[in-house]
Amino acid sequence: MHRFYLPPEECESVLLSLSEADAHHARSVLRLLKDEEVQVLNGVGKILTCRVSEVTKKQVILEKVRIDSLPALPCSVVLYQALPKARLIEDIIQKATELGVRKIVPVLSERVVSRLDEVEAIQKQSKWQHVAVEAIKQCGSPWLPSVTKPASIDAILRETERCEFEVIGALEANPWHLKLAIRKFLDKAQKPPASAGFWVGPEGDFTDEERAKIKNAGALPVTLGSLVLRCETAAIYGLSVLNHEFQG
Repeated sequence: MHRFYLPPEECESVLLSLSEADAHHARSVLRLLKDEEVQVLNGVGKILTCRVSEVTKKQVILEKVRIDSLPALPCSVVLYQALPKARLIEDIIQKATELGVRKIVPVLSERVVSRLDEVEAIQKQSKWQHVAVEAIKQCGSPWLPSVTKPASIDAILRETERCEFEVIGALEANPWHLKLAIRKFLDKAQKPPASAGFWVGPEGDFTDEERAKIKNAGALPVTLGSLVLRCETAAIYGLSVLNHEFQG
């Protein structure tokens, strides 16, 4: 069944109207016909099964048939991802969305190559949020993660609420293995955390000063194994482990 996204405030009435871009795709690419069934995801847990009511040159109108709810995953996972070169961030956002993260925070660290002014940052945020929308349509999750504007480590630590369990991928000597850090937390808390944060550095890793700031804010340095992973591989690895351990 084909899937579309509409924000929750546009899903209240019985008849729904697809966005201009989705309407064009539905009409010209998918060739949807009257009375076909599709799904609409509202990004906050609702899956709306709809029937195509009308297809015109400018609009595709859907009629709600059934509403199903999917509860949020028990652990709210935040990915703090140092902004990589080129379009790698889009792949990371896509995979992170498929793995159920609730928020993606692009980090502007010292060794990040890309530098953005305020206008560019807003434009990038909008584009990256759209990548997350496309990802939930692909995987079928009704929960849309938020993608924030790129921000410095100082701004993130100052403005973002800390997670109950937080780790930073580290290349330094003798960090804990991620699974051992999880075991230690669970043994002490006797329950999974309500929120978990995972910091992934840029090529060349965070600087010593940056790592110290993140650790002082409560993040535990962890190793992801004996090999040096690319940033996108590290993100997927870490999020997969957190998903397996905390989202049971």
